[in-house]
Amino acid sequence: MSAITGTIPQAAPTGVEPPARGTESRAAAVLALARFEARELLLQIPVLVFLAVYVGYAGWRLFIGGDGMDDFPVLQDADRATQPTPMLLAVAVFICVNRAVLRSRRQSTDQHFDILPMEHWRRTVAHALSVLPLGAITALVVGFQYTWAALKPGAVGHGSPAELVVGPLMVLLAGVLGVLLARVIPVGFVAPPFVIGAFVLTTLVSAATQGKHWVSWLGPVVVEEGADPFPSELLGRPAAWHALYLMGLAVLLLCLAVLISGGRTWLVKSVAAAALAATAVGVAGQSPGEPASLIAARTKASVTPEKVQTCVQHGRSTYCAFPEWTGRIADWADAVDRVQSRAGGSAGGERLTVRQRIDARYGLQSDAAIAPSTTPGTVTVGTRWGGNRLPEFAVGVASVLVTGNEDAAGKRCDARVVTTMWLALSTQPDPIKSLRDVRLDDSIEGSAIALAPTNPVSMSAQQTTVVRELLQKPHYSVAAKVKAHWTELTSAKTSTARVAELLGVPADGKATAADSGSGSCEE
Repeated sequence: MSAITGTIPQAAPTGVEPPARGTESRAAAVLALARFEARELLLQIPVLVFLAVYVGYAGWRLFIGGDGMDDFPVLQDADRATQPTPMLLAVAVFICVNRAVLRSRRQSTDQHFDILPMEHWRRTVAHALSVLPLGAITALVVGFQYTWAALKPGAVGHGSPAELVVGPLMVLLAGVLGVLLARVIPVGFVAPPFVIGAFVLTTLVSAATQGKHWVSWLGPVVVEEGADPFPSELLGRPAAWHALYLMGLAVLLLCLAVLISGGRTWLVKSVAAAALAATAVGVAGQSPGEPASLIAARTKASVTPEKVQTCVQHGRSTYCAFPEWTGRIADWADAVDRVQSRAGGSAGGERLTVRQRIDARYGLQSDAAIAPSTTPGTVTVGTRWGGNRLPEFAVGVASVLVTGNEDAAGKRCDARVVTTMWLALSTQPDPIKSLRDVRLDDSIEGSAIALAPTNPVSMSAQQTTVVRELLQKPHYSVAAKVKAHWTELTSAKTSTARVAELLGVPADGKATAADSGSGSCEE
């Protein structure tokens, strides 16, 4: 028998051997897939549409829209204002990410994944990472919105980074939730019904619990608006705890999706445990209601604001404001000086006290009216400024100059209304527009209510006609007559018809009982 010697030939390479599975190559593969999915996600029509709407609306609010009050932003409100709008983008991201994860099931290519070098759970991580660019875009828009507000000359207050991260975190959380839902319920049309069901469930739970604090803060966004801006120390919002809760929840949902996909490594389990702890700590931190110290501070600022305010002498008058608003004093003084320069008698040189006032006792969502001051010569100014607040403040100043104090001004329904409204609105750049702006029905004809920082001014149809005619005349021609007849123009016994006669304008219509100067409105 002959022996066979030699070496056994090696099999020829087939070209399908998997590459070496080092840690770096695995991470590079995940990142490559994440980049691909991110590009595909940005090209989805719902994402494109809602992203364009989000960016466009934010730009419109900054450059075109608004009612003028955005020209003097309060930064502790400006940061919260960035939160609601990204919610629509988050819904689009949720639906499109869910569809992207289920793409292989729709196209019947799931079975091919078993021969690929990337594990199923790594594909899950890649889909979650694909949301990061949209989160970054949201963060850029939010940062631009806040920076734009902070750089305005009239900006006051202090924003919170924890409030600013809510929008980007909400987009990331929506994307991760879409990935998790696809792994738990791998059905193509489950995302839209899930959104509707979540909305209905949230509404029912909120109604059943009557909007309790701890329930409200389980949602991604808690805006709490309605009241005028509060000083920063009176907000009482657990913003940092809420940000921790959202971050922990996003990481926890991602870990659950990875575990369901087969990635049961010790690292994933450790991160999941840490995320669960962070979420629990965030929930615990944001759940307690308003502490007694905050309620006491709000009451003090509402009832005795002089104890927490800074007062500055400007000209003949004194201006008292909460510390964050002292930069507005020059604007208030300018408005007061312009109104007072057209008053006659002792009112032209009266020493006023302009005091900033709020009613913070009922929380951030309560639009509580500010009670008028009974102190002579005291004028109330709020924490909002710009837009309609300027002529409204002028009405408040003129009311005190004409009647002596805010409480008496609210009981006035005689011809002194004409003097008050001309005094206030003739100082505005566009008096007729300001007349429309301060009236509750946005009209310049007929009877209506004109707004002021405290008590409004009730204007009859005849008074409206006289005021409108006066505002259409050059202010210097009216100012001389106002000063010459100041005593009669500020008397409760003077009728509207007599005011029109003194000031040289027609008074259409017949005087009503309220216009007759009988004083019945004072009773």
